[in-house]
Amino acid sequence: MPPKRQIPTVRLRRLAAELRRLRSESELTREEVTGQTGINEATLYRIETARVRPQRRTLVALLDLYHVRDPQRGEVLALLQGANTRGWLRPYHSELPEEYTAYISFENEAWEVRNYESLFIPGLLQTEDYARAVIRGTLPMASAEAVEQRVQARIERKAVLAKDDPLRVWAIMDEAALRRMVGGPKAMREQMKHLAQEAEKPHVTLQVIPFSAGAHADMPGSFVLMGFADAEDPEIVYLDSMAGDLFLEAEIDVRRYGVMFDNLRAQALSPDSTLSLITTLISEMQ
Repeated sequence: MPPKRQIPTVRLRRLAAELRRLRSESELTREEVTGQTGINEATLYRIETARVRPQRRTLVALLDLYHVRDPQRGEVLALLQGANTRGWLRPYHSELPEEYTAYISFENEAWEVRNYESLFIPGLLQTEDYARAVIRGTLPMASAEAVEQRVQARIERKAVLAKDDPLRVWAIMDEAALRRMVGGPKAMREQMKHLAQEAEKPHVTLQVIPFSAGAHADMPGSFVLMGFADAEDPEIVYLDSMAGDLFLEAEIDVRRYGVMFDNLRAQALSPDSTLSLITTLISEMQ
């Protein structure tokens, strides 16, 4: 009986994705990497698919070949150091481009996401003007350049919805997210129209928890559950906190947030009623 595959941690999966990206940017095949480093091609495949944890000397050889320098080099080595540890709090780093955050990497690889938001329109469903207003409002000390970088990253994330096999999105919002006038009436009206258009797509399910539902399980916050096509890759829970991006992968945490999402889904308006509410709000904004 073959040994059971070890479930990769969030850090190990992130490390594997980063090594795939670095090799791609270097325009090298696995065979070419093997020829220049002596690393077995099968071993390299297992490293790049998070099936094994690379030895430090192997990782250093790869970073040397890909010409990776600090601070990025130190960040990659730090991933290796904690590769066997479950759960991950990734502190904010103002100099790190948004494109390289772990969340975007996992979102790119995910098959589906279940997202609950109490105060905001979900990021994948935001218009550019709405995103800009949100980022300016939540990061008042950020420079104009930093704001625009984040806006661009958020818009580029939406490419996962336009793939041949698009990401499945089930988004639940509190009604407060629809009624908060972010960016002014015009920007909010365009945002609502965009929501209505997205809700018509077969891979997007949208629900709203109305004010009339009263108190519910997750009024204080928001979360994302990411699922992957490979059944051996467990779901990840993502929480956006003031301390940074918190990734949870323990089975008990994933199960708890899955139950919470199911409860929110039961309390929310149906997708058809949600679309009717959005259409009504668009008319009111005219």
